[in-house]
Amino acid sequence: MAARNKKSNSGTYIFIILLLLAICGGFVAYKVWGPNTGSMKKGEYLYIPTGASYDYVLNELEEGGYVADIASFDILAERANYPNHVKAGRYKIPAGMSNIDMIRKLRSGRQSPLDLVINKLRTKEDFIRLVASKLEPDSASLGKILSDSNYLKKYGFNNETALAVVIPDTYEFFWNTSADGVYSRLADYYNRFWNEERKQKAFSKNLTPTQVMILASIVEEETNKVKERPVVASVYLNRLEHNMKLQADPTIKFALQNFALRRILNTHLQSESPYNTYRFQGLPPGPIATPSKSSIQAVLNAPDTDYLYFCAKEDFSGYHNFASSYSEHMKNARAYQKALNERGIKI
Repeated sequence: MAARNKKSNSGTYIFIILLLLAICGGFVAYKVWGPNTGSMKKGEYLYIPTGASYDYVLNELEEGGYVADIASFDILAERANYPNHVKAGRYKIPAGMSNIDMIRKLRSGRQSPLDLVINKLRTKEDFIRLVASKLEPDSASLGKILSDSNYLKKYGFNNETALAVVIPDTYEFFWNTSADGVYSRLADYYNRFWNEERKQKAFSKNLTPTQVMILASIVEEETNKVKERPVVASVYLNRLEHNMKLQADPTIKFALQNFALRRILNTHLQSESPYNTYRFQGLPPGPIATPSKSSIQAVLNAPDTDYLYFCAKEDFSGYHNFASSYSEHMKNARAYQKALNERGIKI
């Protein structure tokens, strides 16, 4: 009888031990494989800067609400040797993610790319602000390469033409791409865009690809009417061929860095800036905006016309009156100036 009781008690103890082991195993498994995300106070993307330490990551995970139980994450991360494999980047941490999946993602550097949408930009400062607001490189590092003549020379540009590399589009980047990586990526796109067919079209108009970008930037700023851009481009090409000054109003706005001007006055034309195409012959030294593909194509496919002048229509429709003679142009110009006066537009 006593032996039976002893055997029964032994079985009970074994059962309890196994139960405790199962509970412990289940707890450990839950901590490894179970969800461990928190409130996501900063959103579901975790940003780890270049050179960040493991302590920085731990603090960011906890403070940003990415991890609910930082202690269990720390224990597993140490066992996985993650502290010695911290990689910079932008990582998506979806709700319900487990410790082990999070550690595997961060340790392997499987970050999430993002889209950098580039539309029309007018200045280097505009470009720098856009990139610095979306990617890791700061304004200083971006500004440095855009003013480094030796660096830009590698890509066929200089301090004035640096933004000619930018063709507006949507670009995919990793968040921690360096300033050099950003420019290099844009240059790769630029070189692919400028295939032999487009280069030949440029050369047939006595222009290099960079000069096309400069002229296209003026066309871009002259009109929002895409269908009218080829005709506008033809005017400037004709003026270049006749050794006439371009006399493009948008270049005056760029020279003065005043893009709100609605009326160009004689006082504005006195600017000594090399971008003043009323004073200086030929193309300005660099683009005055990042031209869209439609404006680039407008230059490359400009029709043959005899137009040498154009002026905004007096109905403020956004379209232009084109003229082959100066007298005809002055008639158009007076009509537009009269319309400006009637609306009280002085500047």
